[in-house]
Amino acid sequence: MSLPSVPPAAHLSPGPGATDKGLKDGALGLFSSTVIGLVSTAPAYSLAATLGVVVAIVGYQSPIVIILAFIPMFLIAYGYKELNRADPDCGTTFTWASRAFGPRTGWLGGWGIVAADIIVMANLAQIAGAYGFQLVGADGLARDTFWVTVVGVAWIAVMTLICYIGIEISANLQKVLLTIEIVVLFLLAITALVKVYGGTAPGVSSELSWSWFNPARIDSLDDLTKSVLAGVFIYWGWDTAVSVNEETIDRDRTPGRAAVISTVILLLVYFMVTTSAQAFAGVGDRGIGLANPDNSADVLSSLGAEVFGTAGWGEIATKLLILMVLTSAAASTQTTILPTARTTLSMAAFKAVPDRFARIHPRFLTPTWSTVGMGLASIAFYVMLTRVSEDVLADSIGSVGLVIAFYYGLTGFACVRYHRRVLTRSPRDLWTKGIMPGLGGVLLLYFFVNACRVYSAADYGSTSWTLPFPPHRQLGGVFVTGIGALLLGAVLMLVYRVIRPAFFRKETIPVSAHERDAD
Repeated sequence: MSLPSVPPAAHLSPGPGATDKGLKDGALGLFSSTVIGLVSTAPAYSLAATLGVVVAIVGYQSPIVIILAFIPMFLIAYGYKELNRADPDCGTTFTWASRAFGPRTGWLGGWGIVAADIIVMANLAQIAGAYGFQLVGADGLARDTFWVTVVGVAWIAVMTLICYIGIEISANLQKVLLTIEIVVLFLLAITALVKVYGGTAPGVSSELSWSWFNPARIDSLDDLTKSVLAGVFIYWGWDTAVSVNEETIDRDRTPGRAAVISTVILLLVYFMVTTSAQAFAGVGDRGIGLANPDNSADVLSSLGAEVFGTAGWGEIATKLLILMVLTSAAASTQTTILPTARTTLSMAAFKAVPDRFARIHPRFLTPTWSTVGMGLASIAFYVMLTRVSEDVLADSIGSVGLVIAFYYGLTGFACVRYHRRVLTRSPRDLWTKGIMPGLGGVLLLYFFVNACRVYSAADYGSTSWTLPFPPHRQLGGVFVTGIGALLLGAVLMLVYRVIRPAFFRKETIPVSAHERDAD
């Protein structure tokens, strides 16, 4: 049986509910959408992989960095909320930037979502593979690149299948996984604080101090940039709640509210875990110190054994912590597939990529080619990186911050441009449609530009690459991966523009309702 395609994009018009692509309408409520937004950030995995990096850069100022990184995320979340209210399209940044700035900018925005998701999938799969072996006590296999890769590939395949079968199954699984994650994180934080204030924590521990929240104590703007961009990574993912907007109840309001709620909940979780972990373990670079390079890739595992102990209930709790990071990475693997599949679905509906990516399964009402394609692309990229070098894989996680800053910032600016004709209508419109998303875009643009300068240094990260042409300068691997991914998108856009120019001539994507009404 052939799979049906969505209606031609020329028949589509902007506005709530107008861009019907055949997805299952009304499958998700506010709670399910918020859960998807939270799980997509992989709170446990993000903390495990990033907290040590932040501490190594700014030391005791890590808690204020967590707060500072939240600010642009919250501002951009409001931009998503307002754009979704005006135009609830699953293409999100792609659709909105296309209507605000034109097809070429929109195409690159859509590519930013795809590139960031594919890059991070490699790291999620690596964590899932390694933690799977640690959970069963096979520490030797957890250090074996081949077998970790095999399990990582299997994780991607399984999660791709779940996303293929249906959005409701995906959401219900996320509720279970998120419950485990949040409960164990709070258990870790509370136990650590009880030991600190009860006098049973290690000698490196210290009580919470107001000085931890003074940004003036950060040594330099470069350190601030690097730490905040790392902090931005741990918040990234809440936009998945908006990318499933065409499958939610009250699609023009529910997804945006879920995005904003998700960012606030994440701030609370990250703030509590960061402050308690820092109070318990300190910021030293030896032993259990959070800045110890031996633990920087996974601070939670090393911390868990110290906080919970290794006997009786402590051993069970430590195993639960490992399970939590495993389920966090696995759950995020699933929810990372969702926004990418829906972005390419929307791009196909508007003829910006081949039509086959717009196909919807007649029974499951999920994207077929887009979902499977995301899984296959992620597997290919993951295997390629592990074949090249584990150092390249490590650098790739840092590069995601550049791509995130690019498409989140673009969305903030798109919100201002999209709503420019109504900004003076009321103070609320000015703030929520203009000042807040615009300021978020400016902050992310600053971090993007400054990070490019910092990351391009040859000694930044685990690898460096030499330009094949004069002046044969060496560049840091983090910069090369991030900017290289964006440049690859620009090349693909130019190629597809030659092959199929209709989208780029504005023949397949209609103007926004605001533009039409103004005309």
